[in-house]
Amino acid sequence: MAEERTQQGKPADGTESHDPDFPEAFLTFMRQGWRDTELPVGPRPEVPNYAKRRATLAAAFPGETLVIPTGNEKVRANDTDHPFRAGSDFAYLTGDLEPDSVLVLHPNGDAVLYMRPRSSRETDEFFRSRNGELWVGRRPTLRERSTELGLPTADLTELDAALADLAPGRTRVLRGFDARVDAAVRPYDGARVDGQPGRDRELAIAISELKLVKDEWEIAQLQEACDATVRGFEDVARALPADRGVSERLLEGIFALRARHDGNDVGYGSIVGAGEHATILHWVHNHGTTRPGELLLMDMGVENRNLYTADVTRVLPINGRFTPLQRQVYDAVYAAQQAGIDVIKPGVAFRDVHLTAMRVLAEALKDLGLLPVSVDEAMDPSSTVYRRWTLHGTSHMLGIDVHDCANARKETYRDGPLGEGYVLTVEPGLYFQPEDELVPEELRGIGVRIEDDILVTADGPVNLSAGLPRRSDEVETWLAEQREAGPRLPG
Repeated sequence: MAEERTQQGKPADGTESHDPDFPEAFLTFMRQGWRDTELPVGPRPEVPNYAKRRATLAAAFPGETLVIPTGNEKVRANDTDHPFRAGSDFAYLTGDLEPDSVLVLHPNGDAVLYMRPRSSRETDEFFRSRNGELWVGRRPTLRERSTELGLPTADLTELDAALADLAPGRTRVLRGFDARVDAAVRPYDGARVDGQPGRDRELAIAISELKLVKDEWEIAQLQEACDATVRGFEDVARALPADRGVSERLLEGIFALRARHDGNDVGYGSIVGAGEHATILHWVHNHGTTRPGELLLMDMGVENRNLYTADVTRVLPINGRFTPLQRQVYDAVYAAQQAGIDVIKPGVAFRDVHLTAMRVLAEALKDLGLLPVSVDEAMDPSSTVYRRWTLHGTSHMLGIDVHDCANARKETYRDGPLGEGYVLTVEPGLYFQPEDELVPEELRGIGVRIEDDILVTADGPVNLSAGLPRRSDEVETWLAEQREAGPRLPG
C-alpha cells in the first residue's frame, strides 16, 4: 500500500508522509455504504450584482478572453496551510470563496467557473486525501454551485484543455494567483511591457476601477462589517481594566473572537498599541501591556462572510479619563478628522480630504510649539515638515480589500475626484516617538489616530462606523458604560 501512496519517495496527491498504510480489507470496507445527498441551495440574492460586474468588465475588453484565478492554499508550516481567503478580484466577480477555482470570461460574454467538484466515491480521494470530503467537509457539486452563483461550472480538470484553446494575443490573465494558470496562458496572452505582462496589468486596472463605486448590496455588506466591528470594540472595552495592566494580545484575541463569530475573520492584522506602541503605525506584534494613565490605540476591523471589511481606529484612556495633554492631542486629531469628513462629496478631489485634515494638524502642531516654520510654509509641497509627526495619508479606498482598488490609475484614484458610491477611510493621526528630542518629554510616547469608514453620497458623507463615539468626552462616557455593562460573549 505504501507503494501505491508514494511516488519517488513523496506522498501521493493529498496524502502525507506520516499517513498509515491501510490494508486492502479496510480500503474495500471504506468504499461501501455511502448515501448520496444534495444540498438545498438556491440562487443567492446578489447573483445579478456579480453578473453585472462581469458584463461590464467583458465589455471593456471586446473580443478577448479574460482569465481570473482565485489562488491556492498557502503552506504555513510543512504540511499545514494558512486558512484560505479567496482572491478579492475573483470573489468580486463570482461570489465563490473556495480555493483553486478559475473564472474564464469568453469573448462572446459567456462565463465559466472551473472548480473542484465534490469528492467522488469512485476513488479513495474522499477519505484518503487531505482535500477529501472526510477531511475538510463536503464540497458542493458543479450543479449546486452553478445554481447558487448563477454561473455555468466545469470540473477543474477540464481547465488545461480550455486554456489550450485560447486565441494567441487575445487573452488577459490576472497573474500571480495560480502558477499553473500563469504557465498555461503564457503562449496566448500577447504583448508585454518591459518584461511585464502589460496587457494583464490593464485587466487588473480595469477591475480596480470597477470596484471604486460600491453598489447597494456592497454598501450593505460594509455596513454589516462596521456594525460587527462596533460590537468588537465594545467587547474589548468591557474587558479592559482601568486599574491594572493586561496584555495587548488578550485584547486582540477578544476582538478576533467577535470577528470569527460575526464574520469571516479580521480584515487585517489587528493593531493594539498601548502607551508608546501607539506611535508605531503598523504595530502588529501586540506583545505589550496596558498601563493605567496611558492611552490605548486599537486599529481593527471585522471582515464579513462575503469578505467586505471595516477599518476603524479608536484611542481609549485606559484609566477612563484623558489627561489635559492627552485630550489636547486627541481633540486636535478629532478636529482634523471632522474637517476631512466635512469636505467629502462627489467631485471633491481625493487629495483634498488629506490636505484639509493635514492643515488642521499643522495648526495644532504650531500651537504645541513644534513647527519650525509657519503653517503655510509647513504645508508647502516643497516642505511638509509637519509630516514628521503624521507620516501617513489620511484616506484610502475600502471594500472587499482593506486597501481597495489598489491597482487603479493614479489619475483615477489618488489624483482623481471622489464619486458617489465611493467608500473611503478618514484617519488622521499624531505620533510623538519616545526618542524624538524635538518634542517636550511629556509628549513623547503619545500616539493618537481616529479612523472611520465614510460613504460618499450626493447628500453628503455617511459615516458607516458612527456606532462608535469619536469626541473625547463621548469616548470617556462610552468607555464607562461598557465597563459598567461588563464582559459578554458573542451571541
